Amino acid sequence: MTLIKSISGFRGTIGGRIGDTLNPVDIAKSVAAYASLRENVVSRKYRRKIVVGRDARISGEMVCQVVCGTLMSMGFDVINIGLASTPTTELAVKWENACGGIIITASHNPRQWNALKFLNEQGEFLPPAEASEVVRRANSDGYEFADVDNLGCYIQNYSYDQRHIEMVKQLELVDIEAIRRAHFSVAVDAVNSVGGIIIPKLLGQLGVTQVTMLNSEPTGDFAHNPEPLKEHLTEIRNLMRKGRHDIGFVVDPDADRLALVCEDGTMFGEENTLVAVADYVLQNTPGNTVSNLSSTRGLRDVTEKYGCNYTPAAVGEVNVVTKMKETGAVIGGEGNGGVIYPAAHSGRDALVGIALILTHLAKTGHKASELRDSLPQYFISKNRVDLDPTTDIFMLLQKVKEIYKEQQVTDIDGVKIDFPDKWVHLRKSNTEPIIRVYAEAHTREEADALAQQIVDMVYTMTQQ
Repeated sequence: MTLIKSISGFRGTIGGRIGDTLNPVDIAKSVAAYASLRENVVSRKYRRKIVVGRDARISGEMVCQVVCGTLMSMGFDVINIGLASTPTTELAVKWENACGGIIITASHNPRQWNALKFLNEQGEFLPPAEASEVVRRANSDGYEFADVDNLGCYIQNYSYDQRHIEMVKQLELVDIEAIRRAHFSVAVDAVNSVGGIIIPKLLGQLGVTQVTMLNSEPTGDFAHNPEPLKEHLTEIRNLMRKGRHDIGFVVDPDADRLALVCEDGTMFGEENTLVAVADYVLQNTPGNTVSNLSSTRGLRDVTEKYGCNYTPAAVGEVNVVTKMKETGAVIGGEGNGGVIYPAAHSGRDALVGIALILTHLAKTGHKASELRDSLPQYFISKNRVDLDPTTDIFMLLQKVKEIYKEQQVTDIDGVKIDFPDKWVHLRKSNTEPIIRVYAEAHTREEADALAQQIVDMVYTMTQQ
């Protein structure tokens, strides 16, 4: 079964039987359930319209037509912004004063996958309670379609890429003149999706004239695994090794995550994207920061270097955004290359990350590798424990928590154990009978050893 309904949205593989995949029937049910919930926020301020944007996946056009038709049948006007990044779609919801938005993207999942991500009237992902209600209504057919006199209308508006770029250019900490004077040569891997449309435009308007694009055609037929990890980025790393570019940018299919490649072809480190941006932001606007529990301790270290406060959040963008609002954070995000900069908007945005990184490099005169090496040095080991579906995972986590009760333990999302010089985080998967085990230390060997120690402990517990 490859149809997953969760508080993160509805995702699955295309084709197959109803109830098992992301097919037109299940798409329509989930969209109708979501639309019925948006009735609660329709007002003079938030109009009866919903924004729809999509990445370039092969199935995107089919899914988009089902989504738009279903919304119209529920009595909502549809603003279809076409091929657009996730952050562009989020911004369009706010600019349209819409009561919600739907992003059609399976993010970093392979080409056979697609997904629906639901937004509230602020252009942010639905909080858990609302997302759970969408799932409940979709499963129970808890919605009613509009009659012929109350159908919604359909509008296309493809202007939002430029509005997004203009917003980035106007950010106080983006210095276009400094970027122009630096004469950067930049490489970009857009993995055959919407980044190939909007990022060249952004770079040109930031004053970057030397740009080499890889996999820029938005065909949705990804040239490599679309998750921006080292093992998938051979092409751009080989290009960078030739020494003709100052920095390489890599995005996922919906352009909300940003990975960097240094001038010598080495990886900047996905975890370091947020840390580097935060280092620049905090130099200029000191304030609180937030990242999720599985992200590098580097953000905490940089934050404390500037005399500011760091707060962890549960895993998931909506949880990070909520905690950022509670603490008034000036920068935050996730260790997967997700930069959330509230001066722009409350969502991960690779375009914002690109503009801030280029400004940071331009002002310091550092090479990308020098900037990376100036940051706190940590290594993360990512592992998983596969369990029998009948395993009481909650009980296992409680046992681990008890064993390490003398350490600093955080249990807002699984169990995280903080040691003075390292940490380990155990977290139950929402979709599979597994525990993810992430560990971080100052060396890769220490991180791997800590992770293996915990993995072995969990396996031993299951045998008792």
